[in-house]
Amino acid sequence: MTARLKENYDNNVFQALMEKFSYKNAMEVPKLEKVTINMGLGEAKENAKIMESAVEELALITGQRPVVTKAKKSIANFKVRQGMPVGAKVTLRGENMYTFVDKFINIALPRVRDFKGVSKNSFDGRGNYSMGIKEQLIFPEINYDKVDMIKGMNIVFTTTAKTDEEAAALLELLGMPFEK
Repeated sequence: MTARLKENYDNNVFQALMEKFSYKNAMEVPKLEKVTINMGLGEAKENAKIMESAVEELALITGQRPVVTKAKKSIANFKVRQGMPVGAKVTLRGENMYTFVDKFINIALPRVRDFKGVSKNSFDGRGNYSMGIKEQLIFPEINYDKVDMIKGMNIVFTTTAKTDEEAAALLELLGMPFEK
């Protein structure tokens, strides 16, 4: 069983991109390569339960166990020692990636309060798109009563597109609601 978004890409988006940018080779058509979700948890240095709950919630949201990221350097001003856990991240590829992106675009984003669309200014110049979310509560898997602390996350959509224009067209055709 393939993901709904993958079928949409294969059947509709691929052809639309091929015609819009008039590619000569099918391998030139941009596609999603990976999606990386990162949660920075500076508060975890005082309370280890925050890290445990973040890892649990990220696993629920993505369907894949996250990696706990550790501090590379000691920073005295922030009371951080080298090797302390400071965050969690997940890199999604293949079916898991398409399932997550479909759920994110069609279920989670519409649940954001006062949502007018995502900014088109968050492309990095190489065809990748980054965005931040202020709270994990927009995902349906999160039980509101069990949340001890509201945590934000960064989501990076890595594509094979060469330019931001191609990446924007790809994400828009996949259903990403950009601001007008």
